[in-house]
This record gives sequence, structure tokens and C-alpha cells, in this order.
Amino acid sequence: MARLSDRAFEILSNEIKRLASSPLEQTRRSIVLRRLEKFRLQEGPPLSEAEICEAVIDIFPEFNPQAIKQAAKANQRASQTRKLGWAGTTVIGLAALMGGVWVLNLPYPMIRWPVSRVAPIILLPSFIRMDNSYRQTVSLVEQADQLINQATSPQDIELGAEKVESAQKHLDRLPVWFLGYYPQTYCTLFSCTWRFTYDEFEVARKSVGRMEAQVFQETNAQTLLAEGVAAVEAAKQAHATSTTLQAEDTALANWQAGMDKLAEIAPETYAGKSAQTKLQAYERDYQEVAGVAAGGTRANTLMDAALSFATQAATQSQNPPHSAETWNRIAGLWQQAIQRLEQIPVEDPGYIQAQQKIAEYQNNLGITQENAISEQASITALQTAKQKTERLLGIESMTATEIAQEVQSIINELDRVKPNTTAYAEAQEIRQFALQKRDQVLAQ
Repeated sequence: MARLSDRAFEILSNEIKRLASSPLEQTRRSIVLRRLEKFRLQEGPPLSEAEICEAVIDIFPEFNPQAIKQAAKANQRASQTRKLGWAGTTVIGLAALMGGVWVLNLPYPMIRWPVSRVAPIILLPSFIRMDNSYRQTVSLVEQADQLINQATSPQDIELGAEKVESAQKHLDRLPVWFLGYYPQTYCTLFSCTWRFTYDEFEVARKSVGRMEAQVFQETNAQTLLAEGVAAVEAAKQAHATSTTLQAEDTALANWQAGMDKLAEIAPETYAGKSAQTKLQAYERDYQEVAGVAAGGTRANTLMDAALSFATQAATQSQNPPHSAETWNRIAGLWQQAIQRLEQIPVEDPGYIQAQQKIAEYQNNLGITQENAISEQASITALQTAKQKTERLLGIESMTATEIAQEVQSIINELDRVKPNTTAYAEAQEIRQFALQKRDQVLAQ
């Protein structure tokens, strides 16, 4: 192996010619070129950058360092290329050989059939691969069938789906066209012997297709099962924590909707079998709760009716004063509301709330009845005061003391008129007049 490659020599000589272009520089140029030429003919390790520099720098101190670097790199590359020459040729040869074998193993009848009759051993790689795919398909189909059709948990279905997917991949690697044209065989050095048929392939493909459909159905069924269970459990929780009858009714409706979704699941699926078991338990619990809810509905109806009477009573009570007749009518409305609430039995879920409302309405009824009594008493006192006033005005001969006593009696009647009654304003006017009259009489 030359210590200096042709490319490195070319780079260095070009730089020397550039530096020694004058005829006077012929001597220096010749000396260095002879040195480099000697290295081209000398066998051994390639010159390094330092060695190249030593060969030229004493004659050409101004030699370009970049040219030296380029020459050193070119020299190293040439050396490596020469070292790899045999190995590269070997690699290329092996690649060509493998490429040829790969072409002959391509899944095309016009290539494989002539080769199988002349040199079947060449087809061994593809037959090994095809045999492995066939065996894997058979094994995976059996495993998937066991997992899917004898499932004991959702995890079995998931694993079975993975087995089906793997079986389909191996099945896709089998050359179905080849099975249709020629028997599939194992090939030795001299001939091809064992075979499997297109019918076997069809059986495996149908099994995989059937189980793919089963996995699809199971996946949908599992989704419905999860949604139905989640809906029922959420409804049960909502019903247990509800504080109003309306909230309970909404929870029961959601509970029923969840059970309807479970009933939609195909019973032949694993999820369907699980759904039937859960549905029985959910329906039992629902019937128990619904029985209580029926009482709640009755209580709800009565409470709504009571609320209607109470609302009317509260509305008519606004902006007093009112006449005694009005107060009595309002009291009747409160009594109607109380009677509705008293019809709710103890076993109904709304009983406690009804009792709380009864206490509230009883208090309102008492206030209304007091207002009615106060109104009636105030009207009576005002009328009595008016009668006494008319009688006083009709008497002509009375002493000042007698007049003062009668006026005081009128004032006492007017003091019985209560505030917030229809008679109160008129009573205050008459009382003011009576007080003035009494003061005049006493002043005489």
C-alpha cells in the first residue's frame, strides 16, 4: 500500500507549482516533488499530516497549511478505501445473492413454479415463513375461540380480541392465491412433499371473521353494560341523597332509564349475561324504592294542593287593613291548606315536611283569626263611640262636669280601636275632636 495516494500527491504538487511558478524556483520544486514521488512508490502506512508537513516545509516555509490538511485527509481516505475493497466486494456479492433469492421467493406463480421444479431448496425461506404463519394462525384461532366463547371475565374478551388480531395478521401472510393454484408444500433439497389445502385456509379465515364479529358485538355490549351500570348507580346515589320529592322522581326516572339500557344488551353475549344478573338486583331494589315513592307522590300532590291555598291566603293578606269578612275568608284558606296536609299519613316520606308546614300554617291561621277579632272589636268600639257622640249632642241641659264625663267615655271607646284596622283612622279623628271638646269644657 503506497504511503502517499495519487489524490494527495496531486493536491501537494498543485500547491508547489503555484509557489514555484518562476523558472528560478525549478530547483526547490524538483527537490520536493522527488520526495513526494518517493513516498508514492514506497509501501507502508499512509503519511500523516505531520509527516507531509515535514516533507515540504523545510523547502517551502510558505506552504499553505490548508493544502497539507487536504492532502492528509485524501491520503487517509484512499488508505481506508483500499482496506475495504475486498470486504465491500464480498458484501455486494452477498447482497446480490440475497436479492436474487428474495426475487425467486416472491409470491408470483410464474416465478415460483419453475423454481419449485428445478431447485425447490431456493424456495425454503418463503416456505418456512408460510409454514410459521399457518401454524401460528391455527394456534391463535384455537386460543381466541376458547377465550371468546368460554369467557369468564371482560379481560378474557380483551385477550381474545388480541389473539384474533394476531391470527388475522398471520393469515394475511399466507399466499391465498398460491393455495388456489398449487398445493402448498414443504420443500427439501430435491423435492416438495407435505401440503395444506385452500379449504383449510377458508376454515381459518371464516373462524377469524366470525370471532371478529363476536368481539365487535362484545365491545358494544360491554359499552352498554358500563353505561347502564353507571346510570343506575348514579341514580341510586342521587335518590339516597335527594332532599325534595322532585329530586326523588328525577332519580327514579334515571334509574329506570339505566335498567332499560341494560335490557337492550344481547343475552347471548358475556356482557348480556352479566347484565341480566345485575338487572334482577336493580329491579328488586327499584320496586322497594318505588313503593315508597308512590307514597311520596301522594304526599307531593297533597302538599301542592295545600300550597295553592296557602299562596292565596298569603296574597290576600297583603296590604292591610282588611275588613273582618276578608280576614275570615283568609282564615278559611289557611284552614283548607291545613286540612290537605293533615291527610298525609305517617308512613309517607313527606310526612315530616307536612307537619312542619302545618305548624307554620297554624300560626298564620291564628294571626289571621286575631286580626279578624281585632277588626270586629274595633268596628264595634267605633260605632259605640259614634252613638254616644250623637246622644251627647242631643242633650241640651248638662253641666260642664257631666259633659266632660260623657266625652271621656267616648274617648275610652275610641281607645279600644286597634291600629291596622279599618276603623283606626276615623277613630283617631273623632278622638282628636273629643279631646279638644273635653279641654274646652274643663277650661270654663
